[in-house]
Amino acid sequence: MEGPGEQEDDPGWPEGGNGPVRHRDRVAMTAADAAALLAESHKLQLATINRDGTPHLVTMFYVMLGGQIAFWTYRSSQKARNLARDPRVTCLVETGEEYFELRGVQVVGLVRCVEDPARVLDIGRRVATVTAGMAAEALEEYTTKTARKRLGYVVEPQRVISWDHRRLAPPPSRRVPPQGATGARKDSSTDV
Repeated sequence: MEGPGEQEDDPGWPEGGNGPVRHRDRVAMTAADAAALLAESHKLQLATINRDGTPHLVTMFYVMLGGQIAFWTYRSSQKARNLARDPRVTCLVETGEEYFELRGVQVVGLVRCVEDPARVLDIGRRVATVTAGMAAEALEEYTTKTARKRLGYVVEPQRVISWDHRRLAPPPSRRVPPQGATGARKDSSTDV
């Protein structure tokens, strides 16, 4: 029988055996892993707050500037009006289709509005490049024209929450095959 601090073989106990590991702690990414996911992705869910207090949720393309999420939008958009009134945002970047593939980073923070035309254009060029998958030079006319009607935003994080459900996946030897996948093929010609 194991005594306190001797549960190293149990994945629910941390090394040292000081008590059970919370599910949240088991799936949390390292800061480097969270930064890598943000850097490799280019679309996020952006939540701002409507005048009536309800969330306004949209998909946005973004880039990372100095380790912070940056995006641009039209000055007259609902999100721009919401951010002028209340700079609080939540951004969600998530990937994966199956439960044990899910990875995500949620950034809760305040936006800093960028109005300087040169800086708005810089954000726009970067976002347009990842949006269209083309070189910035090929999109110059578009970004220059629309930049006059847009604002840039940089998210200053207050809290970052992350998860990587691949850390929860059972070892391959303990995985259950999908329903109906038995590995053996039934010969329908022998059915009576």
